[in-house]
Amino acid sequence: METDVDSGAGAAGSSTAYSLRKFADSLPVPVDITVYERNSYIGGRSTTVNALDDPKYPVELGASIFVSVNYNLVNASKELGLLVRSADHARPRESGDTLGVWDGEQFVLVLQDTYSWWNIAKLLWRYGLSPIRTQSLMRSTVNKFLRLYDSPYFPFRSLTSAAAAVDLLNTTSVPGDVFLESGGISADFSRDVIQASTRVNYGQNLPLMHGLETMVCMATDGAVSIEGGNWQIFHGMLRSSEADVRVNHSVTSIQRNTDGTLTVGFKSTGVEESSVFDEVVIAGPLQYSGITIEPPPEHVPDEIPYVKLHVTLFSSPHRISPRFFKLPSDSHAPETVLTTLPRGVDLGSSKAGVGPAGFWSISTLRTVQVPRSDGTHEKHYVYKVFSPERLTASFVGAILGLEHKGYTANSTIRDLPKDDVSWHHEKIWNPYPFLYPRVTFEDTMLAPNIWYTGGIESFISTMETSALMGKNVASLISQSWEHQEGSDGRETTRQEKSEL
Repeated sequence: METDVDSGAGAAGSSTAYSLRKFADSLPVPVDITVYERNSYIGGRSTTVNALDDPKYPVELGASIFVSVNYNLVNASKELGLLVRSADHARPRESGDTLGVWDGEQFVLVLQDTYSWWNIAKLLWRYGLSPIRTQSLMRSTVNKFLRLYDSPYFPFRSLTSAAAAVDLLNTTSVPGDVFLESGGISADFSRDVIQASTRVNYGQNLPLMHGLETMVCMATDGAVSIEGGNWQIFHGMLRSSEADVRVNHSVTSIQRNTDGTLTVGFKSTGVEESSVFDEVVIAGPLQYSGITIEPPPEHVPDEIPYVKLHVTLFSSPHRISPRFFKLPSDSHAPETVLTTLPRGVDLGSSKAGVGPAGFWSISTLRTVQVPRSDGTHEKHYVYKVFSPERLTASFVGAILGLEHKGYTANSTIRDLPKDDVSWHHEKIWNPYPFLYPRVTFEDTMLAPNIWYTGGIESFISTMETSALMGKNVASLISQSWEHQEGSDGRETTRQEKSEL
């Protein structure tokens, strides 16, 4: 049997190809895998750029970390022989304060070392039992979710049915603030700590986001990243799958033929081409794919709103200004600044939820050595800012403590002097949906032999869950091979396609 699978080269598509190769080899079934990816790179939302345009300094633009319970990513990293580092291994550690939560008016919480006993004591003294209750609620929720990794729940055709079977619909059906309150977690801890995490991870406040994704934001134990960029996991998966990977190829159409095969139209150089497949896997949100399906499926996945996120990376010789955060001028600002809403400010489930802070987070990623004209080097700091709007020159200047230079309202980071901002990179994208409470999720099959991984996005939007859904679809496809071979004793010819 020859199976030709082409899947987008992000987490879901790469995992589909990687897992399908494993399942095919175990049966054994001959399989020929093709991957179409409309971007010029592998990794989807996991991508790096080089600070100073120097390959010595790769920094994550998108998906930055994964954690110890992300078993698909952890196991793949080991199998592929990738170097795993702690998520903050490159952080300068020049400030005594590791993390601060800013509400636009003041720091409501400042922590030194995230896992120190002093921090734990401080949290318990300030918030009572809420930190312990949060950990307990997070663990019980994550344990329910992890049941989806194994039989009898895995693989699942219906994510809705699987979520119900492991008792998670009561978690996805309510907003995060309601879920936390029902767990005995105080409003202060929810706002100061948990909401700071939902904002940096998803650009959303607790009243908008459902309880399951809220708990995911608190599952941060063992946060790690791959040396050189997490995209290498997905590059390694595709290499191991022996797939024919075709970047800069946009799939435009899927047409069902009378014999049950699928003709897939795609463009690479502006010229429409096509290939015939037995299976198609659409490994990303259908609404952004530009793919038409004929005949149309009985049910087309609902369009859902996605967050518009501005990511700004830049390097500067200046540290984060303590004055911007109303701290003494001779002190150091925290190296990571998360944000929340001030007490008394309730934006409800508004999508425009950033509030007085004006940004979601500022992180000091690392230091770099910038060459000078005299042959020496100067230490610069690399920062990452998440925000709902493009950063103005005035804002960047203010957080760096620069004197006001009368920038116009439409001045941007590129208008700042090279002496103050030596390098910058801006990116606007839609990395995750607004995670509204819901109790139904898109199925894994849109039509016979047309598979879909995008339903997981409204459930949990992470690299790990995309990889899980890719493995899930691959398992369902391999089961169909076994059933076909078992029914007539002969091998069949099968081909698949997916586009991210």
